[in-house]
Amino acid sequence: MPRGFRSAEQGWPELHRIPHPPHRLPLLGDVLGASRTTPLQDSLRYARILGPIFRRRAFNREFVFVWGAGLTADLADETRFAKHVGLGIANLRPVVGDALFTAYNHEPNWQLAHDVLAPGFSREAMEGYHGMMLDVAGRLTDHWDGALAAGRTVDVPGDMTKLTLETIARTGFGHDFGSFERARPHPFVTAMVGTLAYAQRLNTVPTPFLLRRAARRNDADIAYLNRTVDDIVRERRTKSGDGDLLDRMLETAHPGTGERLSAQNVRRQVITFLVAGHETTSGALSFALYYLARHPEVAARARAEVDRVWGRAPRPGYDQVAKLRYVRRVLDESLRLWPTAPAFAREAREDTVLAGDHPMRRGAWALVLTPMLHRDPAAWGEDAERFDPDRFDPKAVRSRPPHTFKPFGTGARACIGRQFALHEATLVLGLLLRRYELLPDPAYRLRVTERLTLMPRGLRLGLARRSPTVATGPTETDAASSGPRCPVHGKGD
Repeated sequence: MPRGFRSAEQGWPELHRIPHPPHRLPLLGDVLGASRTTPLQDSLRYARILGPIFRRRAFNREFVFVWGAGLTADLADETRFAKHVGLGIANLRPVVGDALFTAYNHEPNWQLAHDVLAPGFSREAMEGYHGMMLDVAGRLTDHWDGALAAGRTVDVPGDMTKLTLETIARTGFGHDFGSFERARPHPFVTAMVGTLAYAQRLNTVPTPFLLRRAARRNDADIAYLNRTVDDIVRERRTKSGDGDLLDRMLETAHPGTGERLSAQNVRRQVITFLVAGHETTSGALSFALYYLARHPEVAARARAEVDRVWGRAPRPGYDQVAKLRYVRRVLDESLRLWPTAPAFAREAREDTVLAGDHPMRRGAWALVLTPMLHRDPAAWGEDAERFDPDRFDPKAVRSRPPHTFKPFGTGARACIGRQFALHEATLVLGLLLRRYELLPDPAYRLRVTERLTLMPRGLRLGLARRSPTVATGPTETDAASSGPRCPVHGKGD
């Protein structure tokens, strides 16, 4: 059991008052009907039955889940609660140790890294990343144009993973994995998926001893991730970068203490950004494209906004992305229904009472089940399961209670790269909507893969090319050539 893990019995004096699934078995817990591959979706099913706070036992581990809007708002109180590095996240510590996402609250490297790296996500830094995001998006549209010309559908999750990996590698570390030139996923992605899947599997067995073969594979995956990042860092030490995240890690001292990140911590932070910086964003884009393809009226409205805001410009500017307010609503609504980081844990700083009803001792913790929080009828209405981007109209947002939309976690330990992810995803959706009609497979039914993060499984879309005049507007180059042109690079097909 990872260091720092405490079963729920140790912190909830009145645990018996919290409901649990029926048919609990001695020693085994709530395993009847449970799935080893979809534990999160199992919890969503139980949440609908058991209510806004419930518990599940897996062997010798008790978990308390919370999803009610009022309960979550109480847990978001930073004066009484803090981030808890829950079991699934703690399972990643052999990969990234005390990096930003996995550090325990008492570990000093979190604050050091946060203060050193936060300027890397300022507006000035984001404007610097914008052009590189456009270049990577151009590789995606070249890839999709090739599929369109050959009459093939596109692998949405696979291609979004390539896109977001290349984006964070290029903008953060000046590295190119060559993902779009590969027929299969880059070995870094394979190793990353392996470590996430292993971390999830550890939650489903009574002892890691049962996963000996998988543990050896996980050790090999970790070694590959370390070697890859060591090569990136070694290359950077031989030549200067352009002030990206890696430069900040290697050269920037803490503004208050003068401390610098150690070589080991640099490696851990790079792996964290490469994994977290692309895995969740690729899922968010994939779910958004699924909903856009399934709701042509939404896609038409979003596409009209792109045409109106971006006009004839072949490359949208940084500020133009922020003006795609309806496209952003589409993204937010997709993240509401399927937040790709689907839970976050909170622990009591001192003895307290949750929402005035549930005593918690210091260190007691609960998992906020974000997809159910985002479906709470008390906050989102009786039609909360329905996809509707207008839920994020400013007036609708103001009418909802606070702390009801939490796709990036909460408080001081919320995702440091959330603005990066939102800009990247909004930009890419705008580019794809301007260039293509998205054609769904009528037989496809949404299935969700779980590997600590969420991703639609087996999602493929057909494409139809929009008229170049509609998609980009005429340019001086278009006047010299009747062929359709790429809205990112301006190249002909």
